[in-house]
Amino acid sequence: MSDQMLILIALAGIFLLLFLVIRTKLHAFVALLLVSLIVGILAGMPLGEVIETMESGMGGTLGFVAVVVGLGAMFGQMLEVSGGAERLARTMINKFGEDKAQWSLGITGFLVAIPVFFDVGFIILVPIVYGLAKKTGKSLLYYGIPLLAGLAVTHTFIPPTPGPIAVADLVGADLGWVILFGVIAGIPSMIIAGPMFARYISKRLHIVVPDYMNMEEVEYNRELPSFGLIASIILTPLVLILLNTFSGVLLDEDHIVQQIFTFLGHPFVALTIATILTFVFLGTKRGFTRQEVQDIANKGLEPAGIIILVTGAGGVFKQVLIDSGVGDVIGNMMAGSNLPPILLAFLIAAAVRVAQGSATVSMVTAAGLVAPLIGILDLEGPVLGLIVIAVASGATVLSHVNDSGFWLVGRYFGLDVKDTLKSWTVMETLIGLVGLGVALVLGIFIG
Repeated sequence: MSDQMLILIALAGIFLLLFLVIRTKLHAFVALLLVSLIVGILAGMPLGEVIETMESGMGGTLGFVAVVVGLGAMFGQMLEVSGGAERLARTMINKFGEDKAQWSLGITGFLVAIPVFFDVGFIILVPIVYGLAKKTGKSLLYYGIPLLAGLAVTHTFIPPTPGPIAVADLVGADLGWVILFGVIAGIPSMIIAGPMFARYISKRLHIVVPDYMNMEEVEYNRELPSFGLIASIILTPLVLILLNTFSGVLLDEDHIVQQIFTFLGHPFVALTIATILTFVFLGTKRGFTRQEVQDIANKGLEPAGIIILVTGAGGVFKQVLIDSGVGDVIGNMMAGSNLPPILLAFLIAAAVRVAQGSATVSMVTAAGLVAPLIGILDLEGPVLGLIVIAVASGATVLSHVNDSGFWLVGRYFGLDVKDTLKSWTVMETLIGLVGLGVALVLGIFIG
């Protein structure tokens, strides 16, 4: 089959995927599987081989992603129920003072979104934003945008959140590099899209707490855990994973210290340790029964299941592209472009994001399209971490009416569509553009 025909099949598959998700509202998991089947058959793969490819794509992806996302979900649920997120916010505001509450909310969002899903973290912490806005008389956006920016940056850039985990697995990036570059890109993104943009937009849109959202402050039936305990538990898996990456660079492969860090810093082990710490120090040590801890963990797995399946279907799509030969054609075409791979990855993810809305689905789809380029250009090591950041940045920009986050924020802040575009959409786009800029600059030094 000619290269031109394979490219047409790939484009037709992508457009069909977007049509199924946007127009027919078919679930992304089913849509990805259906399109993978169709692309494989049209590309001339034997029917039995299509099924085998789908099995290997799903299994290869879920073998890693399911464990990491599942552990992270239980970890985050325990943090939520114990009041850990509330403790982080209160302590940061007390430390910074109300006059610098923007910064405390941005940092709080940055830390909370490491183990807690974006929408959950926002719903938990938005009453604090309401309280500050009422007390000071400032626009709700003055405090709300920094919190949203902190949550969105970590949700986008830093594992173990599902998006970067999925992309890292699909392109073969080391999570340590992804975490390091995610922090480096995330900090300026949070500052520019958070406190700095909030000061600008709050002068132009004075938003008050909507009448229908007069929420009462959450009362926890136990004393909140300490700030030091929460920060330590959140940072434990990140530090272990980073130690694994750095030891691999600095020490010989057979060095005993490197072998220990490789074991402890593997995401499976690091997140298992962190999850057990939450069960003990935020669970049984704080008065929860073992059955209650188990029920909390089970509750955390409910939203994780959807994310795991969609990510697995993204792995199927990627594997079909590769095994059918479509991936090589796409990869060669992209490799022949004058654009840097980092910028290409960003543009592909941004196009999918604008078309279908979901950041996670955009990241998974874009990673599947970019993966063949990795092998053709023989990319490896730290640069793959930058590819992940570029895909994540592209999947963040230009959130609009087909994104559930757009409506969540608009509802809680009482914004109409136009004002949500002026605030939330611009904030998301700033995060993506700053993230891309940092990735491009780092790419120059990494080569």
